Amino acid sequence: MNKTAVTKEQILAYHAQFPAGKIGTCVTKSLHTPRDIITAYTPGVGVICEEIAACSDRIYQYTNKGNLVGVLSNGTAVLGYGHIGPLAAKPIMEAKAMILKRFAGVDAFDVEIDATAPEEVIQVIKALAPTFGAINLEDIKAPECFQIEESLIDQLDIPIMHDDQHATAIVVAAALLNALLIANKDITEIQIVFSGAGAGAIATAKLLIALGANPAQIVMCDRQGVIRRGSDTLTPIKAPFATDRPVHTLHDAVIGSDVFIGLSSGNILMSQSIERMAKDPIIFGLANPLPEISYRDAMATRPDVIFATGRSDFPNQVNNLIAFPYIFRGALDVGASAINGAMQQAAVQAIQKLAQEEVPVGIRKYYGETIHFGKEYILPKPMDTRLLSTVSIAVAHAAMDSGIARSPINDWDAYAVQLLKRVNHQN
Repeated sequence: MNKTAVTKEQILAYHAQFPAGKIGTCVTKSLHTPRDIITAYTPGVGVICEEIAACSDRIYQYTNKGNLVGVLSNGTAVLGYGHIGPLAAKPIMEAKAMILKRFAGVDAFDVEIDATAPEEVIQVIKALAPTFGAINLEDIKAPECFQIEESLIDQLDIPIMHDDQHATAIVVAAALLNALLIANKDITEIQIVFSGAGAGAIATAKLLIALGANPAQIVMCDRQGVIRRGSDTLTPIKAPFATDRPVHTLHDAVIGSDVFIGLSSGNILMSQSIERMAKDPIIFGLANPLPEISYRDAMATRPDVIFATGRSDFPNQVNNLIAFPYIFRGALDVGASAINGAMQQAAVQAIQKLAQEEVPVGIRKYYGETIHFGKEYILPKPMDTRLLSTVSIAVAHAAMDSGIARSPINDWDAYAVQLLKRVNHQN
């Protein structure tokens, strides 16, 4: 029996217990005496306003902006549900804020936007940006999400990351690099098939190319089949991944391939298809709740497969929780003006290498199993506390090395200790 299984009634009760929801605010300074009130509020706070008015960078010294992420969504592409709107998306945004705080000590507010037109969403977020030190875009549908993120990156000087694109890509890339190591395959030589051409798939393909994958060896499929050059439905977003190979269906594309990455819908990959994949195939069926092919069918058809899903009840869960809290942590702590490609690749390498290390007993206890690097363990588990220092430090280093850090870190040992204190203090 799955130790982590919960019923619908338990889920409802968890969220409804007082106070309702999953996040709140807390006071960080003393507010117990008349002197405290004068200092924190009027007239004392006017001194702080004057300091910031004289030099805007002082906002990071005197307010919470430098440790505050805005988790923003319009609810147009909620995982597994689609366009359910901003109200129904709020529980997920609260969960993202909760995870940022619990795992990385990052304060976060969820903001649900009642707008769908890209220009309107951009304008709303720009107007809100002075509040936050970074912005986590979430559950915004493609192709609008690309325009929204790119426009905000161009216009704002704080880290902006669409989690569905980049955190997904980072975790998939780390998992794939480890799977290739186990299968003794080279990323420059493998044939990769994508099922899905949305935000996650496009970002993952771009990142894998940056890490060495050959664009000519990538085939991407959308709902109409293989994305082909010259197609009447080809969009600028999909065009870089169009092929002129003589393949038209997902089944055709998978034949002879080394890697299948599914970011689409459940039960669309047939056993007959994976029978004809290359030796030691790597299959990531990441659709939730049902993978593109079931774990049972994949293992029964190809005993040599390295298989991953987005689910916690099978080996190798691909979960962006092991990336995004620590990417924002590292970016905030050096005052990064963006989250660039170097920082993303640093996160990939940090996550990949951590999975290869011996897993401490304290982490294994959560999962009740023996964990060691291999076909059924290619990614760190979400409860692995080593992610905080490993990934955050890698991202912070990359920001500094690429010249976009406004507050460089000099003592890395002290920083690692500080990270753990932040999280332990609020747990």
